[in-house]
Amino acid sequence: MLCRGFLFDLDGTLIDSLPVVELAWSNWAKSKGVPVEDVFNFIHGKQAIFSLRHFMPGASEQTLRAEFLALEKFESECTDGVTALPGAVALLNRLNELDIPWAIVTSGTMPVASARIRAGNLPAPAALITAEQVARGKPQPDAYLLGADKLGFAPHDCIVVEDAIAGIQAALAAGCPVIAVNPPDHTPQKDAVGMVLTSLEQLRIDRDADGARVSLR
Repeated sequence: MLCRGFLFDLDGTLIDSLPVVELAWSNWAKSKGVPVEDVFNFIHGKQAIFSLRHFMPGASEQTLRAEFLALEKFESECTDGVTALPGAVALLNRLNELDIPWAIVTSGTMPVASARIRAGNLPAPAALITAEQVARGKPQPDAYLLGADKLGFAPHDCIVVEDAIAGIQAALAAGCPVIAVNPPDHTPQKDAVGMVLTSLEQLRIDRDADGARVSLR
């Protein structure tokens, strides 16, 4: 695969935050009498406000906002156990070494994303696209379109690295080539993904005249 820049999802792709995410949402689900497994099967890769609207139909915007802020506070303050996934830091450092631009495109908010980037000791991205910056979250393409624009490239010149179904759908809808890391077995459009990995450690990045050349080790 060839590209000029990279757009990385954060949670589940660069960072392991699953214990914190599931703790926050399991506590919320139990407080609302919503089956925890139903919540876990829905939330991944999506903006929190989108998930709240799904599980709280008819709730006022004021109520939804209060629930959202409580979740955001918990997830931005609770970073115990949040770590970089294998190969993530080395891959980002390699891109910086080769002067290949990259951004993080997450469904999380700025406070949550910033806290997790710090917890994982990730290098700073050229751009950080968060939920506040787009009208429509993943699986809509808005976030990845904005990420490509922030890097100054067309979407088809930016490889998206994703783990979640919603994110993969968003990237494909944006017209970006996709590398999927541990995607669910039932992921739609899996045949449209350029590479499927079990770890970022499998990626080899080299520089050529047009940008990055991506292959498997």
